[in-house]
Amino acid sequence: MNVQPDLDFIRTLKEAGGDTLKKCYQCATCSVMCPLSKDGEPFPRKEMIWAQWGMKDRLVNDPDVFLCHQCGDCTANCPRGAKPGDVLSAIRSYAYTFYGWPQPLAKLASSAKGLPMLIGIPVVVILIMWLLSGAMHIPTQQEFASHGYQQFFGHWDFKWYAKNIFFIVAFMVPSLGLGLFSAYMGIKKMWNTMSDNAGLNSDFRPSIVQFGKDFVWPSLVEIVKHDRFNECGTHLDRVRGHLPLMLSFIGLFIVTCWSLFKNDVLGVIWPSFHGPMSLMDPFKLLANVSAVALLFGIAVLWNNRKKAEEELDAQATFYDWFLIWEITAVGVTGLGAELLRWAGMPTLGYVVYFFHLVSIMMLFLYLPYTKLAHLLYRTTAYTFEKYKESAFGKSE
Repeated sequence: MNVQPDLDFIRTLKEAGGDTLKKCYQCATCSVMCPLSKDGEPFPRKEMIWAQWGMKDRLVNDPDVFLCHQCGDCTANCPRGAKPGDVLSAIRSYAYTFYGWPQPLAKLASSAKGLPMLIGIPVVVILIMWLLSGAMHIPTQQEFASHGYQQFFGHWDFKWYAKNIFFIVAFMVPSLGLGLFSAYMGIKKMWNTMSDNAGLNSDFRPSIVQFGKDFVWPSLVEIVKHDRFNECGTHLDRVRGHLPLMLSFIGLFIVTCWSLFKNDVLGVIWPSFHGPMSLMDPFKLLANVSAVALLFGIAVLWNNRKKAEEELDAQATFYDWFLIWEITAVGVTGLGAELLRWAGMPTLGYVVYFFHLVSIMMLFLYLPYTKLAHLLYRTTAYTFEKYKESAFGKSE
């Protein structure tokens, strides 16, 4: 076999946390220890040799790279200290940039050098929108107590659509839309290349309903239940952080949808629905519980990451820490803004709320380029794994 190593790719992996990959001498301990490794497809052993050889195309199109949960079993038991888990993590970080669209934004989110710009973009956008709204001022304590942050971008008499919601939607929806479209472009490219490599017959496909029912839905259920996470041994406590974090996002998504429906639909018919939720409102309780779960989950993951760096000598990378910082910012600023509203401190409250909006916009805009993208690509890998083993995948 004629191998043309991509030396730039190897250097990128080393910089992203895979600096130990050359220590691997193919003893197969990692594949033996990994509870997720399958007969005939022994990851991470094959990925380690492909990484050493600089076989970029093989790795970015390999679903097993995304099936790895980085539990640390392979790294903890590697006799050479090659840290296969860290190498696979570095491959995934490269893949998110490789599949990212548009490429300039994906590359910007790939290293700490782009951090000032990553923060600066939403800061400038929201400042401009705040200026255009004509509401760039701090409310009185009485106004703050009555309206909270629901007049951050001002108020108008047009009852069919609140001014505050109009301005938030004006920058949040395009940010989320770009993030989701970028994710769609990446997933589409990933699926097509994996299908080509596996030799699947593109003329023999299930209906959209059957595809969702037989492949996508079972994958989502498996992910939500954390079945494969629970098979890991060395760092099983990661589930304690990962699961509440995932559930908190689901809870906050439900609350956000209800808040929009409450203000923009029900509020038109019954004006009493406008204004902040009461503390005992069921959706407010869900929001607060979700916020606490988010902070608890991120604290556990933060502690686990520090422990991995200290005990397993894992390399601290921008790829690993950026999402932790970002989610921490969302949780801290969101809970902080609410506490400051209760305390009747409008000036500090508005500043914290501004950065809460910034952190949420960052989460939406950079969704497909950060570690959060593993939710999308891992789901795709799970789905492809099931699809490949079905009658559709074995049609040729």
